[in-house]
Amino acid sequence: ALLISGAPFGFVAILGVIALLGIIMRNSIILVDQIDQDIAAGMDQSEAIVGAAVRRFRPIMLTALTAVLALIPISRAVFWGPLAYAMMGGILVATVLTILVLPAGYALFFGRAPKKAKTDEQAPEPEKIEGIERPQLALAAE
Repeated sequence: ALLISGAPFGFVAILGVIALLGIIMRNSIILVDQIDQDIAAGMDQSEAIVGAAVRRFRPIMLTALTAVLALIPISRAVFWGPLAYAMMGGILVATVLTILVLPAGYALFFGRAPKKAKTDEQAPEPEKIEGIERPQLALAAE
């Protein structure tokens, strides 16, 4: 956004980037927390990821749009202009990445939970497997 507007990347623009990091972190934490709450409520992991992204889409977009619109008045100021442009461009890009890349990264990082195999027979207990002797360990309380 600074290149497009021709604004310099100076101290004030760096302050905008630091403020932008806080906004990005907040949106990311809210989305990941929503996914974790859905999984804790018993939803399937992939269903929870998609559901949380869909439910949080409107609040994240409205917050981002409000922040961008609020920065427009100071974008033409000589001193605060670079801060406004850095934040506006960063918020727009980070919002798209939060909605699209964060859920995909969550699914990739945490993976899918292995599904339990449905069998009629139960697996034998480890002590009863033929050919393997397991020493019996005494408990510390005995």
